[in-house]
Amino acid sequence: MAESSRVSDEGDDEASRPYRPGYELVAEQLLDHIAERGLRPGDRLPTEQGLAEILGATRNVTREAVKVLAAIGRLSVRRGAGIFVAEGGGGLVDDQLLQFRPTSMEDVLMLLDYRSVIEAETARRAATLATPIEVRTIRESAKVSLEAALRYDGHAFARADEAFHDAVGAASHNVFLRSSVAGVRRLASQSDVLLFHGDAPGSLEVAARQHLAIAEAVSAGEAELAGRLMVEHIATTQSQFERKIRDRLFNLGDRPAPGAPAGGGEAESPPHSSAS
Repeated sequence: MAESSRVSDEGDDEASRPYRPGYELVAEQLLDHIAERGLRPGDRLPTEQGLAEILGATRNVTREAVKVLAAIGRLSVRRGAGIFVAEGGGGLVDDQLLQFRPTSMEDVLMLLDYRSVIEAETARRAATLATPIEVRTIRESAKVSLEAALRYDGHAFARADEAFHDAVGAASHNVFLRSSVAGVRRLASQSDVLLFHGDAPGSLEVAARQHLAIAEAVSAGEAELAGRLMVEHIATTQSQFERKIRDRLFNLGDRPAPGAPAGGGEAESPPHSSAS
């Protein structure tokens, strides 16, 4: 079983440091390996055993890391052919985004900064352009997110959260903005899996009440207020990501040394993904 580690305000003692599953450490190392070597979509990686030797991990833990990276779309595992860097959409921008590191402070902050710019604009446009049916869809998805939050149903919240942001994007009446919102959230979901093990990064109720406030601003046609509230909503998410990544940085010493088993050498099941 992967060793657990925790960090607290009081100190760095073993009992209070955040849990770092072995497959998470190795998945993180594998993404770094791909980026450092400039591997491109479609490039073939070594076998599981070869990767285990490169990363200083056991084969079982490496297999779980490969599984979770395949599940979030970063690797492609082809039976009988091998392990490959996942293909993008074929464009230069898509290929560059495949270098996104879901546990890197720099990359996550750039992503959230871009998300703030894009989603603030979709909210402003939605407040100006949304039809009555679109306003109702936005409000209903916000209410469903609050209901899910109050009963601590993370999976239901994730579905409602995705529906809310997509509804705001649709109400902007700009297919490129809507597509950008969806693409950015797909990248953010990779961080959810590796940093939060599929859980939402912060208080579900706080996020849901922010949804409701944005929905009311859109309904009232308050474009600047809707944009400002969306920026605040994403800033809340950003603070949670920053805290989690800072916790991770305290545990860099827990990385397996070359030649040493990662996470105690025993495989763990990868997490289930959910949007935040």
